[in-house]
Amino acid sequence: MRIIMSGGGTGGHIYPAITIAKALREKVKYCEVLFIGTQSGLEADIIPKEGFTIQFIDVAGFERRLSVKNIQTIAKTIGSIWQSQKIIRQFKPDIVIGTGGYVCGPVLLAASLLKIPTMIQEQNVIPGITNKILSRFVDKIALGFTEASENFPNQNKLFFTGNPIRQEVISANREESVAAFGLDPTKRTILISGGSRGARSINQAMIKVHQYFAGSKEIQLLHVTGQSEYNGIVGKITQCGIDITTAGNIIIKPYLYNMPQALAVADLAIFRAGALGLAELAARGTPSILVPYPYAAENHQEYNARAMEQQGAAIFIHDKELNYDILIKNISELINNPQKLDKMSRASKKIGRPKAAESIAQMALNLIK
Repeated sequence: MRIIMSGGGTGGHIYPAITIAKALREKVKYCEVLFIGTQSGLEADIIPKEGFTIQFIDVAGFERRLSVKNIQTIAKTIGSIWQSQKIIRQFKPDIVIGTGGYVCGPVLLAASLLKIPTMIQEQNVIPGITNKILSRFVDKIALGFTEASENFPNQNKLFFTGNPIRQEVISANREESVAAFGLDPTKRTILISGGSRGARSINQAMIKVHQYFAGSKEIQLLHVTGQSEYNGIVGKITQCGIDITTAGNIIIKPYLYNMPQALAVADLAIFRAGALGLAELAARGTPSILVPYPYAAENHQEYNARAMEQQGAAIFIHDKELNYDILIKNISELINNPQKLDKMSRASKKIGRPKAAESIAQMALNLIK
């Protein structure tokens, strides 16, 4: 079997594609996978490190306004469809799967024109522009949120799977992870992360939160700041008179390569509302306080967060309203009310779809048949 995967630009599009590709390899004895991306996207670095072959096309995203650059992008897109058709004819895939990002537009469109089975996977409640356009051409659409269905015209193409997540997130052991971080197994652990690059508003609010909870006998804070924010945040916490090394319940990291272990120890998370982060929290049954990134395309993070809140798995806070008082209040209320925290955990677990990748892989195989 031969499969083409396309999705790029950000990790939110790349990692679902990798997870689906690995799930297909688990199901099919012989499965050759080719990724198509751009040399400017993160996929150029990530995909080869994951052991997959990648080829590149020359395509750019549209600006969300009228501009000369958009005229140039139209010309480039037409060329990229031709490039995609050339790669597809040479590789001869049985199916082509897209996971979002402008790169998968010409790839999936070219495959559709060549009458090859096609599928897209939409991670968010509010679909991206590329997937909205492609929805009219592809055969099937896998949804990460049931709420996304109202944003697609052809309901017969839709099937709900949840978002594909790394197997390591499910398999990470709590006791081993507690030991790996040097945490206290008797305390509640709060994981704070704004994604790989960090979130300035969350980081700034957390300075006073660290000051308030330093030395607590009930909770411990595992805070991932992002590389660029780390020195500044640690410096400001030190200025507040807190010695992180002796506080006994504060760990601050610029980045975590072992995020699955961090998720395994978390009793509560303070996160942005990217679709993959939410899927990983739900798979572990972790309740959360969500502060959506306010400049995400189509404001999709707010819609993701609201969907989690409406199902009882999260507390939603607007970025512009975020401050240390609100965080301290919500953390304290949840830690002091274990019944509510447990109820949110059960709601989160109910949302989780740990076998999403396997469901998508099976649908792909059904399309080929």
